[in-house]
Amino acid sequence: MTSGRRAFVGAVFATAALQSMRAVADEALIRIGMIPDAGATQVSVEEKAPLQAYLSKALKRPVRLVIPTNYNATVEGLGNGSLDVAYLGGLTYIKAHQQYGAVPLVQREADRQFHALFITQAASSIHSLQDLKGKTFAFGDINSTSGHLIPYQDMKSAGINPDRDLRFRYTGSHAATVKAVETGAVDAGACDETVFKEMIASGKADAAKLRVFATSAPFADYVWAARPGLDAATQQAIIRAFTNLTPENDKSILDILRGTKFVPATDAEYATVRNIARSLKML
Repeated sequence: MTSGRRAFVGAVFATAALQSMRAVADEALIRIGMIPDAGATQVSVEEKAPLQAYLSKALKRPVRLVIPTNYNATVEGLGNGSLDVAYLGGLTYIKAHQQYGAVPLVQREADRQFHALFITQAASSIHSLQDLKGKTFAFGDINSTSGHLIPYQDMKSAGINPDRDLRFRYTGSHAATVKAVETGAVDAGACDETVFKEMIASGKADAAKLRVFATSAPFADYVWAARPGLDAATQQAIIRAFTNLTPENDKSILDILRGTKFVPATDAEYATVRNIARSLKML
């Protein structure tokens, strides 16, 4: 064999070995997505870097954390296999479960009894859902549970038809809704209770300018879910990674997740949200 021939064969084997190594690395990588409930900015991604590091250490595998630009893209990620695990709201979860067989893994304990908040400016004349008639209103993402589905249902139950009685818009996230209300861009809005409380506590929103005027009945909301083809061992490892979190040892991670404790999740917990979505033809 000539030296040129040997070099060519060596290059072929080296390329094949590199491709094999890349395939193994890709197989080991866990791709995790999160709905942009607090926004999909680069800052939001960077703020969650400690969570990515924690999960990589707990799972003993590389983790890539991404925040798609909208809720539906996160659902589609589970469906097309570009995501292995995703943090979803109640509505996006039941869509992912119905369309793709997404598997519920774990949720914050607070997610079992969650609430949507209706907020307005502190000096506003709005004090009840009935006062919303003729006002401007902000929902979050169209696929949000606490930022659209539940508030929409609550308004209908109060005799307000959002499509007829309001001028509403979708801001895309709970954080954007809070800021839209705070700045007076809209008269009122609906948002996730944990995002609102975190924004007030961190100074991202001014408590003196905002007021909660109605709170929804409790419902099951957020959940971490897996694509149906993810192996059982990895699913269990992810459940353990979250349920092992404690305020004493992992406060910084729990603060990112806006929770204090995680528990295993089941599909049955989302029956109420599923029924509401069906009744409103949002499923």
